Amino acid sequence: MGPRTDDRFHASRRSFLRALASLALWPAAGAAAGAAGRVESLIGACLAEAGGAPRPLAEGSEIFVGDLVSAGENARLAMLLGADTHVRLGARTRLKIDRFLVSAGGELRFDSGPLVIDRDEGAPPLPLRARSPYGMIALRGTRVFAGPSNGRFGVFVARGVVDFTAGGKTVRLTTGEGSDVRRPGDPPSPPARWSETRAIEALQSVY
Repeated sequence: MGPRTDDRFHASRRSFLRALASLALWPAAGAAAGAAGRVESLIGACLAEAGGAPRPLAEGSEIFVGDLVSAGENARLAMLLGADTHVRLGARTRLKIDRFLVSAGGELRFDSGPLVIDRDEGAPPLPLRARSPYGMIALRGTRVFAGPSNGRFGVFVARGVVDFTAGGKTVRLTTGEGSDVRRPGDPPSPPARWSETRAIEALQSVY
């Protein structure tokens, strides 16, 4: 004797619901596959570019791995990458999201302008590096500024620890310390405490 009609109906209904659920989930998973984060806030004209196609950004816009993100003249852009990495760009800053995984860290690359990377206090350790023509910054649960300061490229740690490598030399910076590079290829200056005025001016170029 074959299966009863109501048994066949319930089996078919279960198969249909499973298929429907997988179809509902597929676009969300696909859309998020390359997503690195989203825009938290912005002032002025800000763009993201991938494959030569720029798109204007707005609050809530997704940011994807591979995006070249830029803040225009007199603009500011705040992004959240993953769950607890905040990145702020000042005017005329260009940042490439080379690699980023929520639980595995990644690498950012910028070639101009000021930025601040801020990891939430108490967030789990996450290997994250920021590269520029002047050097590489390795972060460790940190709030760090990098960009033009006093006519040089400066790195300043507002909270935490970073390793700054440039010209074949690495210096470790802790809270309140900074280092400078005058030209690409030069080594970083020894760690030194920045004055309150210089630190505030640097951060104000981004916030």
